[in-house]
Amino acid sequence: MTIRYAVNQHITAEQFIGLLKETTLGGRRPVDDLERIQGMLDHANLIVTAWLEDKLVGIARSVTDFNFCCYLSDLAVSESIQASGIGKELIRRTFLELKPSCTLNLLAAPQAVNYYPKIGLTQHNSAWILADIAALK
Repeated sequence: MTIRYAVNQHITAEQFIGLLKETTLGGRRPVDDLERIQGMLDHANLIVTAWLEDKLVGIARSVTDFNFCCYLSDLAVSESIQASGIGKELIRRTFLELKPSCTLNLLAAPQAVNYYPKIGLTQHNSAWILADIAALK
């Protein structure tokens, strides 16, 4: 199996949705909202993709300043080819696009909590999330 990787190669919202539906991440992303998915792609500034021939099989979608921090907001690999090193390679290629002092941050999906330490990421226990402005006091 030969996987081709690309940085900031255009993908369609339909391709992204198709991949998300092949992963557990699809259950936590707005796959039924094409406009929102398109916005997620349009406003990410670093997207690394993995391709098997002409099929999108992996993605690392990030928002970053390239110098201080990079938030890897979506890491997805088609379940049919997981455990073949594609996720790790997507992270590696994302990291290589950043300046040397930049850190990569991500929130793990529940199913992936045990994956990240195995490939060398360090857990950080002080992430905070605000999902509703009404909660802000």
